[in-house]
Amino acid sequence: MEAYKKWVRKNREYVHSMESLANGMTWLLPERFSASEIGPEAVTAILGVITAVNQHIIDTAPTRKQTSFVEPSFPWSLCISTLKDLETLVEVVAQHFYGDDKKWNFIAVTEATKALVRLALFRDGGYKMLLHGGEVANVEKGTNALESHHGMGNFAMPGGYHGPNGHFHEFRGHDPRNLEGRALSALSRFGENAKMVSNPTWLNRVQHHNDQLIGPPALAIEKPTLSSIWSEKGLSGGLFVMGEVLFIMRPLIYVLFIRKYGVRSWIPWLLSLTVDVTGMGILSHVTSMGGNSSKNSIPLSASEKDEVKRRKLLWALYLMRDPFFSNYSRHRLEHVEKLLGPVPLVGFLTAKLVELLIGAQTRYTYMSGS
Repeated sequence: MEAYKKWVRKNREYVHSMESLANGMTWLLPERFSASEIGPEAVTAILGVITAVNQHIIDTAPTRKQTSFVEPSFPWSLCISTLKDLETLVEVVAQHFYGDDKKWNFIAVTEATKALVRLALFRDGGYKMLLHGGEVANVEKGTNALESHHGMGNFAMPGGYHGPNGHFHEFRGHDPRNLEGRALSALSRFGENAKMVSNPTWLNRVQHHNDQLIGPPALAIEKPTLSSIWSEKGLSGGLFVMGEVLFIMRPLIYVLFIRKYGVRSWIPWLLSLTVDVTGMGILSHVTSMGGNSSKNSIPLSASEKDEVKRRKLLWALYLMRDPFFSNYSRHRLEHVEKLLGPVPLVGFLTAKLVELLIGAQTRYTYMSGS
């Protein structure tokens, strides 16, 4: 295993190229969207898991200053990525062996598992906004979601908040005149001068002794709790946590109501949209993006602002979900295909694109946005 890790880290560009090519080729596999075809989805799932594992190996590569890499307590991001790679295979297998109705039981179990893992990551990560559903760690230097200039900092684990390869990230609000301030300043300078091996996709917090980095141990910072968030940010902090929990739980709520009312019912569709809009409304209210500069507002980092935009873009998937798709979107797509059909090359490409969209729409996991 160590030899494989070394090879992946040494040939990362080659590995990324081969993974992109292989994943692209899976869309051309025959019977990709057949209800009874498990093989293509199994190939896609296996490639996805391999890609996730390779990226995890690259992100956890030791630096020159490290003699070895200390494994994190639990790779939450890798677990989420693996679940997302396997969920379509679970759906196809369940549909093949148990039918269209009972497959929702298995999909609900998958969504429940993802929700539990994300909630664990949300708690373990200091109640910061999940980026890309937890697949990307929220470790950007600068202002964080629940950062405080009065003691809460970046919600680091005891021993400091580590980035990839054990690097410490910047702590805000420290006083350079005292011992703690000098220690945190040293950690900040160390993190700024350290060079990252690559721009990470999955980032895991690494427990490492402070004396290995700067000599004398730094003052431990307590992990935040819901009570500490409430005492520091008041109602804004509680609403922020509520908004993130709604974002995490929305796919599970959607599947449970589909399981009860059916995929053609408007109730799951409308309820899911309501949860999304409510969560985004709460987030917009408590953050400083709307110009609210009160001390209890929650400022967002650049990556978190990008995440908010990404979540809004995901709302476009409601156009591809039943019953909206069956009643409206599909007719529009078929009309465009018929209109552009006589045009050479353009008609062929349009027909292929419409075929892929209609085929992908039959899979809940492709349109779930989870």
